[in-house]
Amino acid sequence: MSTWRNWSGLESSSPSAVIEPQGPDDVAALVRRAAASGMTLKPAGTGHSFTGIANPGTGLQLAPGPSGIVAVDRDAMTVTAYAGTRLATLNTLLEGLGLSLHNMGDIAEQTLAGAISTGTHGTGGRVASIAAQVVGLSLVTGSGEVLTCSTDEHSDILEHARLGLGALGVITTVTFAVEPFFALEANERPMAWGPFIDGFDDLVAGADHVDAYWFPHTDRLLTKSNTRRPLDALAPLPRWRAWFDDSFLQNTAFGALVAAANHRPQVIPRMNRMNAHLLSARTYTDVAHRVFTTQRRVVFREMEYAVPRADGLAVLRECRRLIDSSGLTISFPVELRVAPADDLPLSTATGRDSFYLAFHTPRDMDHRAYFALVEPVLRAAGGRPHWGKLHTLGARDLAAAYPRFGEFLAMRDRLDPERIFTNEYLTRVLGP
Repeated sequence: MSTWRNWSGLESSSPSAVIEPQGPDDVAALVRRAAASGMTLKPAGTGHSFTGIANPGTGLQLAPGPSGIVAVDRDAMTVTAYAGTRLATLNTLLEGLGLSLHNMGDIAEQTLAGAISTGTHGTGGRVASIAAQVVGLSLVTGSGEVLTCSTDEHSDILEHARLGLGALGVITTVTFAVEPFFALEANERPMAWGPFIDGFDDLVAGADHVDAYWFPHTDRLLTKSNTRRPLDALAPLPRWRAWFDDSFLQNTAFGALVAAANHRPQVIPRMNRMNAHLLSARTYTDVAHRVFTTQRRVVFREMEYAVPRADGLAVLRECRRLIDSSGLTISFPVELRVAPADDLPLSTATGRDSFYLAFHTPRDMDHRAYFALVEPVLRAAGGRPHWGKLHTLGARDLAAAYPRFGEFLAMRDRLDPERIFTNEYLTRVLGP
């Protein structure tokens, strides 16, 4: 019996079998097999979620299966790919076709099904969520039926399944709306706390995508403003600079500092102040996915909530007040992003412009006291937790946070009445 573990090491299980299906017919047969034997079935993807959303438990685990692009429709500007394809692979394949997603998060190790099903998102743009860029998918339901869902066929299922938490079925292909390949001009610069708070709205209005990192125990932030540019404006970082900044400093050196600080946590505030004051500005222009995404070799744990955009800075200030007065020492920065409202029933940005606050700890640090300190502030502001990141909410809490929660539960009853696709996490957040 094999052991499944997620990337952060918080979740593990021993599935009864690990099987790699080669297409929807294989998946359908496996679903019927699981149903006949009273077992559950779960595609586990790359295990990049911090929660147990992909935990296969003691049931059948599906390996990602085929990878790559299935079809390209340049008239409709859509691309269909196997659901087990990693985002990083899709980005490379799209580049070769002169195409791109509109927006993406900062990590590209997830499978397409995993990324859309958990609400993976970027910042800014017309849409921030990867799921909001989905215009079609193929789904194997709890009865083993294979459905092709689009805006013209089973559109009600598509509406829920493109961010379906893995609770509605097994996604086998995903169709994205794409656009012509484009470049991003990245402007990264340190800022002091006061000017950042006072100028945040102007900062967001002045770029297409804005990301910021506040270093606890300091008055300093790193801001990243990305602006769309034509491809003839490309001016990427020299290879040595990209390696030194993004591979060595942000991964190798940072990982070593954090590991050392875990043994002497009293040095963390001084370490953060040193790191924050060493930040330097840089500007470069590169193809979109190389600017959006980064390498993350330092393993961490994360909690992220989306609060109403208008309340975001007030929530950030209150979280800082609590951290400053708590006596805790926090080595990882707090990540801040914004997103326009979308219409996905279980999107953290459904129906409202949103401000995201993400809190991190290194893998070897107990995250519980830190996350428990700030989570009540996020909840009190009407926050919605990222489905793939740590939180303590249950189905009753989430029903109050999502206006269309009941609709989703009804769709789950329709597509998986026997709960073939459930696990402990889904039972907690959706109910039995």
